[in-house]
Amino acid sequence: MNRRSCEFGFSGGVKRVAALALVSTFGAAAGHAQAADIYGLEFSGYTRGGAFSGIPRGGYTLGGDLQKFRLGNEGDNGIEVGISKKVDAGNGMKWGMMYMPAVWNGTVIQSQAYAMMSGLDFAPEAQFWAGQRRLRLQDIHIVDHFLMDYGENTGAGMTDLDVGFAKAGFAISNAGDFTTPSTANDARRYNLDLSEIKVNEGGKLRMLATVVQGKFQLGKPGYALSLSHDQADLLMPGLNNTFFLQGSTGHAGLAGKFEGLGDANNGGAELPGRTAMRITDAIVWQSGVLGGQALVSYENAKVDGGPSDGRKTKDLSLGGRVSYAVGQNFKWLVEAGSTSRAIDGQATQRLDKLTLAPTLAVAPGFWSRPEMRFYFTHVRWNDAAAAAHSAVGDFGNGGKTTSTIAGVQMEAWW
Repeated sequence: MNRRSCEFGFSGGVKRVAALALVSTFGAAAGHAQAADIYGLEFSGYTRGGAFSGIPRGGYTLGGDLQKFRLGNEGDNGIEVGISKKVDAGNGMKWGMMYMPAVWNGTVIQSQAYAMMSGLDFAPEAQFWAGQRRLRLQDIHIVDHFLMDYGENTGAGMTDLDVGFAKAGFAISNAGDFTTPSTANDARRYNLDLSEIKVNEGGKLRMLATVVQGKFQLGKPGYALSLSHDQADLLMPGLNNTFFLQGSTGHAGLAGKFEGLGDANNGGAELPGRTAMRITDAIVWQSGVLGGQALVSYENAKVDGGPSDGRKTKDLSLGGRVSYAVGQNFKWLVEAGSTSRAIDGQATQRLDKLTLAPTLAVAPGFWSRPEMRFYFTHVRWNDAAAAAHSAVGDFGNGGKTTSTIAGVQMEAWW
């Protein structure tokens, strides 16, 4: 999903940038996430929004990273627009800037703002950067989560260094960003990424290692390691598989970001870290008019420190989305997901979701965008889930155990 001033101010320029970006969205080739070039600036971005009925309008999840099956379950509106400028400095050297403001549900935020250079004589393929940058590495689209992710904090680093057997990346980050520039615990994060490691025919390995240091009132410094294996054309052409094995401790998150820092100076309470492991397998395919993505994931985590020290949570997710094209510009989308959460000393929570969405599209493939979806979603959950999500505005409020919502949503990236 997620995809970035030179001549535009931050707040007043957002509306002008958004208008340009929406025009460029529909001018792009069907489904291709290519930046639009306008007056020497490149524009890229992502948007979704629409009209919804039902209460809540979306957000039906038990809380696990991979438990929000997103089709007909988002219920929000927003746009983020990347504005970049690249300059050829000669002798192979290039430098540039990226700025990405965003508006989500009426709140203006700054997602990215960084400078970069490449083409150095000693590492011509590598890119060096500093600022606030997204480095989202590998995701599962149908649950809107990046399983390998540096985060969006201020820092500096390097990507795409050729080390022979792999491409290497490295970053050092503080816990703040341009909006909240520092935290009370002086947390720092180090990420090392090795990708494009060929291990078998059609198969590549990726590794992301994370170290977190700081002065924590609760919990402890942390470490994390994520391994993923991408296999192209598994069993049949067009069927690709990704297997993830991940582990973390303390204030290092499973994906490679910070875990549970909190910050009293910025209105949040400091939280303990976790010891966690996750195993996930995801497939994506396109065969003629039939495409889709599916996953199965199990996560086991326990709290490190604080009053809940040692408490374990086990999350299970199983589900997928199928796309069936009827002609060039119409698809049927069906998504089903089943999730559970077991917390020590509590009854197991369960939630199931089913969405049917007749969809207008610019091309028949699973990944083609923009899409306009007319969706109908039915969600049901057990009494334990209702009790855990009974706050005002949450889906279990009043003891409800089912909900049906409907809406129309546009999603686009470019």
